[in-house]
Amino acid sequence: MASLLIVDDEANIRSSLEGALKREGYAVTAAATLAEARQHLRQPFDVVLLDVMLPDGSGLELLAEVMENARGTSVIMMSGHATIEAAVHATRLGAFDFLEKPLALDRLLALLRSAEAARDYEAGARGSGEPWAVSIVGRSGAVRRLLEDIRRVGPSMARVLIQGENGTGKELVARALWASGPRRERPFVAVNCAAIPEELVESQLFGHERGAFTGATQTRRGHFEEADGGTLFLDEVADLSPRAQTKLLRVLQEGEIQRVGGSRAIHVDVRVLAATNRDLAELTRSGRFREDLYFRLAVIPITVPPLRDRPEDIPLLVEHFAAQLARGDGARRKRFSPAGLERLSRHLFPGNVRELGNLVERLVFTAQGEVIGPDEVAAVLPRPDPTAAAGSERLSDAVQQFERRAIEAALADAGGNVTQAAARLGLERSHLYKKMKKLGLRPEAWDS
Repeated sequence: MASLLIVDDEANIRSSLEGALKREGYAVTAAATLAEARQHLRQPFDVVLLDVMLPDGSGLELLAEVMENARGTSVIMMSGHATIEAAVHATRLGAFDFLEKPLALDRLLALLRSAEAARDYEAGARGSGEPWAVSIVGRSGAVRRLLEDIRRVGPSMARVLIQGENGTGKELVARALWASGPRRERPFVAVNCAAIPEELVESQLFGHERGAFTGATQTRRGHFEEADGGTLFLDEVADLSPRAQTKLLRVLQEGEIQRVGGSRAIHVDVRVLAATNRDLAELTRSGRFREDLYFRLAVIPITVPPLRDRPEDIPLLVEHFAAQLARGDGARRKRFSPAGLERLSRHLFPGNVRELGNLVERLVFTAQGEVIGPDEVAAVLPRPDPTAAAGSERLSDAVQQFERRAIEAALADAGGNVTQAAARLGLERSHLYKKMKKLGLRPEAWDS
């Protein structure tokens, strides 16, 4: 339950806000003066809703004190006599936002949710004893299950196949698996298999001896040797040629590599993580990927959810990307208005988290004001193409999203019991199992 301090000298405003916010689940305290507010602020609050004009001074004074002494607290300023100068001054002092009276409750609630998302991100960035989890931003059920998978599998030596659409963050998951395990002090080597020309794949992975082919002027270690004792991440593993698949299978079976042009076996101790945006099981069934290699790589499969299945994470991700830009690229810190966030949340994001990050970067560097609203967001979103033949895909996505949410709700109501959830949904247990696997839900993680 978030704690909130209302500071306003008008009793009717304090009373109405206190009642409305308590009904929304907030723990509310009220103060009529700066002196009274300072007494209350000896205890921490998540949010301070602060009037500019108070009987014993300006709320801007208290804003500066809170920003200096209680950095975990979000301050939302309010005024019945708002001016642009006051709003700009409050923003520069660190106010989360500035509202004009009379307050619109729906706007205030949306702003409080945005402030909560920002605090959650900052708290995660400060670390929770599991620093590997900070890079995977979100608090949705899908992200919590993903983090639990990483927490469970990371400390093992098991090979993991990470599946997910482009832009979902498969490499972040691979790095989290490495960082949460016993080899985190050893090398992590990432290889994009799709980016290596076919004729160079073996040389890149296994190395080559001097004179092995034209241009091989010196002996070169491959990625397996570079990762010896650590972790090798094979991204887009489905793009490996049949010949390279055969060589990779041999390494996984025997723990040895042989450089191109070499004759001696070199022992390597490497944990292999692989990723793909394609259905590797289907490629295996159709003969386009070796079945024995698939089973070697997919000892434990992990699916990274698409962004459209976790829209509640968008405010957190936006805050994450905006903070990164402010820290690393020298961008001015900007915020998205609740309406701007809502407009972003309605976009389907076919490019997933990567697309969202690109949009946030473009908006931060091109928007004129301190606050990015729905008009600025709409201006950079791709225009829908009415002639594009993608309607059926979007309908399919919508159906899958509806099914996934219905199944998750039924499982939650049934306390994780798949049999009971199937009965609630009017399905046979085996049918529900098949649907769960198709949607990337792991029945064994729920069944009880």
